[in-house]
Amino acid sequence: MPVGDILSLLMFASFILLIFSGFPVAWVLGGLAVLFTAIGIVLKVDFSLPVEMDWDYSFLVVDRIWDVMNNWVLVALPMFIFMGLMLDRSGVAQRLMENLVKLFGNVKGGMAVTVAVIGILLSATTGIIGASVVLLALLGLPQMLDRGYEPELATGTVCAVGTLGILVPPSIMLVLMADRLAIPVGDLFLGALFPGLLLGGLFVVFILVYAYLNPEAAPVPEEQEPITLKLVWDVLLSVMAPAGLIVAVLGSIFFGIATPTEAAGVGAFGALLLALWNKRLDYSVLTSVLQETTRTTAYIFAIFLGATAYSLVLRGLGGDELIEGLLRGLPFGPTGIIIAILFFTFLIGFFLDWIEITLIILPLVSPVVIHLGFDLVWFTVLFAVCLQTSFLTPPVGFAIFYLKGVAPDSIPVTTIYKGVIPFILLQLLGLVMIFVWSDIATWLPSQAY
Repeated sequence: MPVGDILSLLMFASFILLIFSGFPVAWVLGGLAVLFTAIGIVLKVDFSLPVEMDWDYSFLVVDRIWDVMNNWVLVALPMFIFMGLMLDRSGVAQRLMENLVKLFGNVKGGMAVTVAVIGILLSATTGIIGASVVLLALLGLPQMLDRGYEPELATGTVCAVGTLGILVPPSIMLVLMADRLAIPVGDLFLGALFPGLLLGGLFVVFILVYAYLNPEAAPVPEEQEPITLKLVWDVLLSVMAPAGLIVAVLGSIFFGIATPTEAAGVGAFGALLLALWNKRLDYSVLTSVLQETTRTTAYIFAIFLGATAYSLVLRGLGGDELIEGLLRGLPFGPTGIIIAILFFTFLIGFFLDWIEITLIILPLVSPVVIHLGFDLVWFTVLFAVCLQTSFLTPPVGFAIFYLKGVAPDSIPVTTIYKGVIPFILLQLLGLVMIFVWSDIATWLPSQAY
C-alpha cells in the first residue's frame, strides 16, 4: 500500500479516536492537519518517500482558509442563527401552542399533532436544533404529560419534530453543504423543501394512527372548548406571523428577488420585528440572543477552519483518491454505491456530529457521485436526511440530550430512546421514498430554473 494511503487511513482513524477524547473538535481537526503535514514533509524530504506533501503545498492551507472567511455565502450563517434564536424569544410559538391546542383538542393525539404542526412551521424559520427541541419541550411536553400521554410518544414527538429545522430551508446545514460542494444554496433550499414537508407529514400521520390504535396513549380531554369561527380566526392570526417570515425569506430566494445572504438579513430583521410586536424585545433579550449567536457562529466557524485544513492535508496525502478508489471498487452498480455511501453516513452519524460529517465526509464522496452521473442536489438532500436522523440515534443523539436537559426528572433517558425509535424508522422510510422517487427533491429546482 502506498505511503500516502497509509497516512490517510491513520489520519482518519486518529480523528475518529480523538473525537471521544473530549478535546474540542476544531482543535482535533487543526492539530491533526499540522501533525500529518509535518509527518508527510519529513517522510518526503528526509526519507525520500513518495508522499505528495511539501512546504509549498502546506502554504495552500492559508489560502484556503482565507477563501472560506472571504465567502459571502457564509455571511448568511450568523443571520439565520440570529433569526432562529430571536424567533424562539418572540412568543410566536407560545401563541401558536395556545390556539392550536384548542383547535386539535378533540382529536385523538391532538396535543402531539399540535407540537408537530408547530415544529413544522418553526422548522422553516430556525435551523438551530437545540433551540427547537428545548422550545417544543418547554411548551408541549408538560401539557402532554399532564393529559396522560404516553411518555414515549410525547418525548419521541418533541425530539423528531425538533430536528426538522436542520433539513427544511433555510437551514444552516444546507448553507454549509452548498459551500462545500460549490452548488447554489437556492438549489438545495428548493430541493429540501418537499422532503422536509414529507417527513413532517409522516410524523403527523404516525401520531394520528398510533393514537387511534392506542387511545390510552394519547387520551382526549373530557372538557374541551368547542371550535368556533373566533377560534379559527385566532389560529389564522397566530399562524400568519411565522408564515409571513417564511414567505419573506424563502419567497425572496425562490423568486430570485434576493440572494440567500440577503434573505438571511431579511429574516433576522423580521424576527426582531416579531419580538418587538409581541413586546418580548428588551435589552436583556437582545444581548442574550446576540451572545448566543456569537457563540454558535464561532463554534461552527472554528470547526469550519479546522476541517478546511484537515481536508486539504488529507487530500494532499491522497485520501480523496483512496476513498474514490474504495467506493468504485465495491462489487455493486452505481445505485448500490450510493446506498453504501448513505448506509455508511447513517452509521457514522451514531458517533459524529453533522458538522464534521458535512465538512469532511461529504466533499470526499461527492466526486464519486458526480462521476456516476447522479444529480448532486438529489444526493445532497439524501445525505442531509441521513444527518438529520443522526440527531436521534444513540449514543450521540443530540436531540435526545437536549430534551433530557429540560424534561422532568421522572423521564429517564431510556424512555426517550424508546420514543424516538418509531420516528427513526419513519425518517428511513422517507429516505427510501426520496431515493426511489427522486422528483421529490429535483422537481421544484427544475421548475424554478
